[in-house]
Amino acid sequence: MTTAAAEPSRIIKTGNRGLPNPLSEFSALLHTVRDAGLLRRRKRFYGITFGVITTAMVAAWFGFALLNDTWYILLIAGALGILFTQYAFITHELAHRQVFESGKANDFGGRIMADLVVGISYSWWMSKHTRHHGNPNTVDRDPDIETDFIIFQEQKAQGLTGLTKLLAHKQGYLFFPVLLLEGINLHRHAFMTVFSKGKVDKRALEIVLLTVRNVAYVTVLFTFLPMGMAFAFLGVQLAIFGLYMGASFAPNHIGMPILAKGSKVDFLRRQVLTSRNIKGGHFMNHFMGGLNYQVEHHLFPSMPRPHLRRAGEITREYCEAKGILYTEIGLPAAYGTVVRYLNEVGRNTDPFDCPAAGRTGYAGI
Repeated sequence: MTTAAAEPSRIIKTGNRGLPNPLSEFSALLHTVRDAGLLRRRKRFYGITFGVITTAMVAAWFGFALLNDTWYILLIAGALGILFTQYAFITHELAHRQVFESGKANDFGGRIMADLVVGISYSWWMSKHTRHHGNPNTVDRDPDIETDFIIFQEQKAQGLTGLTKLLAHKQGYLFFPVLLLEGINLHRHAFMTVFSKGKVDKRALEIVLLTVRNVAYVTVLFTFLPMGMAFAFLGVQLAIFGLYMGASFAPNHIGMPILAKGSKVDFLRRQVLTSRNIKGGHFMNHFMGGLNYQVEHHLFPSMPRPHLRRAGEITREYCEAKGILYTEIGLPAAYGTVVRYLNEVGRNTDPFDCPAAGRTGYAGI
């Protein structure tokens, strides 16, 4: 069943009472998707996509050479921010084993793309994103809903005072401006991870790749541009990169139901109820790197991007038949929901009622 307005967001607390066998429910859907050939790799698609992005990147650096004595070069900085995000989408797909059959090939490609091209840590991403996929929107299990500057859970907004309380009350309006700093935050996490005391897979390699990438990039900017222009270029590129990255991931789960810690929710409902799809067809699929089919991505994380649309049609029909709330809305409406939800959470009120609870057999608080 498809929603076209604000989605539910109360905490889902209890489990599968009175429901059909949840394992067989997902198995039936998985068999349908597999039989349709939607789990087959699409290396040609990724080869073409990588080629297009890389051609655009080469063109951007030619533009850098032509415009490095004018402020029009900031247009190139914005273009690089977009292109680095597109590379990050491919990195995400490599991490999910969507590109190659071999896990080692995906990991090697993902590490090169993440550390050497985009400048973020592949190990940090794998650790964080794996925990998110296993427990989306689950209290104390999903790192994506833990408080950073933004508060995603109502109970975490309790007891705030002074400036933090004032900022929390308006955090929905602050969310997208804050994303302009997310590029810096991602690079910061990369170096914090590789130089941390914890276990880091291929630590030495990541240190080398991250160092080469960032030192070379900054050296080029400050060698060929006046200092003020170089700082402006770097600031614009990081701002666009952070905004694009954050704005692509934000609509996927923010404002969707949050699962209580220890809740017994089967895999199918856990993934569908906490995820939101974004309408928009082929354009949106490229613009968001396949993240617009968030429901299907969570159900079938190794599914290549070109197959998500067809899988979405199958999953939507299946959920409608089972009475499971399947959420799909336009991007502006999704952003509006994100802003509204975060403001309500920051005001320490209960943002939405939870119709999903009554329609799927779960009880809300």
